[in-house]
Amino acid sequence: MKQIYTKTGDQGMTSLRGGVRVAKTDPRIETNGQIDHLNACLGIVRSMLNNDDANRSLIHQLQQELMVVMSHIATPDGDTNPRLLHCGEITALLEQTIDTMPHDGGFVVPGGGSSLAAFIHQARTQARTVERRLWALNEVHPVGQPILVMINRLSDYLFTLANTNE
Repeated sequence: MKQIYTKTGDQGMTSLRGGVRVAKTDPRIETNGQIDHLNACLGIVRSMLNNDDANRSLIHQLQQELMVVMSHIATPDGDTNPRLLHCGEITALLEQTIDTMPHDGGFVVPGGGSSLAAFIHQARTQARTVERRLWALNEVHPVGQPILVMINRLSDYLFTLANTNE
């Protein structure tokens, strides 16, 4: 069996794609850590949705795209393949879905309804954290407008989804 640990990060360094070594405090590593956290939050939400709920499939698509985004971010500048990203299509799908959901746009206090809604709000706040990290990263390492827009729309979608599950 292959060992899971390599000990290569024991001194505070890690690798980007292609083997480029960077500090674990590098903004690309921090951003990917936040995206990973978001993906885990979305996994909890997806696991709580009924199997026949269309949002379950949409969230799975989002999770898969977040993995591609993480790969994009972990690739040194200039070596990216933007054709692997489908952020624009997912943004359009999120907008179509939001437009079919009832919402009043008002603020809510999370946790007043169902456990599912509370977890969706947790995912929403994590999406906002990811968005802030992406914009900060974009100042140093260009991220790409489609990624930034998709994450912004994701938090809108999660807000609306939480309100429909209160």
